[in-house]
Amino acid sequence: MELWLGIAAGLAMLAAGGDLLVRGAASAARRLGVSPLLIGLTMVGFGTSTPELVTSLQAAFAGSPGIAVGNVVGSNIANVLLILGLTALIAPLAVDKRAFRRDSIALVLATGACVWAILQGYLTREMGWFAFGALVVYIVIVWMTERRQPDLEGARIEAGAADAAGAAPSLWLALPMAAAGIGITVFGANLLVSDAIILARVLGVSDTLVGLTIVAVGTSLPELVTSLVAAIRKQGDVALGNIVGSNLYNILGILGLTAAIKPIDVPPEIARLDIWVLVAATALMILFARSRGRVSRREGAILLLGYAAYTGWLVWTA
Repeated sequence: MELWLGIAAGLAMLAAGGDLLVRGAASAARRLGVSPLLIGLTMVGFGTSTPELVTSLQAAFAGSPGIAVGNVVGSNIANVLLILGLTALIAPLAVDKRAFRRDSIALVLATGACVWAILQGYLTREMGWFAFGALVVYIVIVWMTERRQPDLEGARIEAGAADAAGAAPSLWLALPMAAAGIGITVFGANLLVSDAIILARVLGVSDTLVGLTIVAVGTSLPELVTSLVAAIRKQGDVALGNIVGSNLYNILGILGLTAAIKPIDVPPEIARLDIWVLVAATALMILFARSRGRVSRREGAILLLGYAAYTGWLVWTA
């Protein structure tokens, strides 16, 4: 019972710390005159992925590559199959075709690079820096594109930045808020990773399984809440944009920076199964979104069934 409480507390601190960091950093940037679009692409984009980054780094340094890599791969699978599926089931999701075309191409390239890297069995520093550099290039392309031809995706990014930037009325409140967010996130990640490793030993399963399921879904909870709220408000394009953006940042930013700082051995089970589930999930999402310009309730149900089958298989074969 104590382990489950520790994991729950760690996840809660990750969510609270990540939110404080995003709001503090975005408020500070706004007070310094940075544009909302740039804040959304950098402060908010990186900030919302901080819980995953710190968790993967803590796991890598703790000698648990199953959690470090499984957290990213599992989060991306959960984003598409679980979160997108649930969101589409609540309300069909409209697609901003121009923005989705650009972002889906970037996601396909990032996922392909991730598959190649994972099949090598070892994520090197060079791979990590290359991935992070690719994310910087993507951010620059989006920023330049949205400045020339604003679309709904740009509006979503700016709206998120505006909401976050209004959290602190002054720079001197924003900076301590961001610092507190970092501290809470680091402490929460340390608690989560240590208890997740112990839980895996107690249950007699691999830490990879715990990373792919409990840790991955837990660190994806902010995306789940954001997407569900967007669906309830009939803002389906916002929900889809959140998921595509989160998966891009997870692969290029989180896995990239983790490998750049601490090279990681890839657990063989991820190369055998989970990375291919991610490829199939990404392909399904793009097929559904581009076929009729929307993700329907029936397609959402298919995604959810896919997630149920995947997690069921993981538990059955544990």
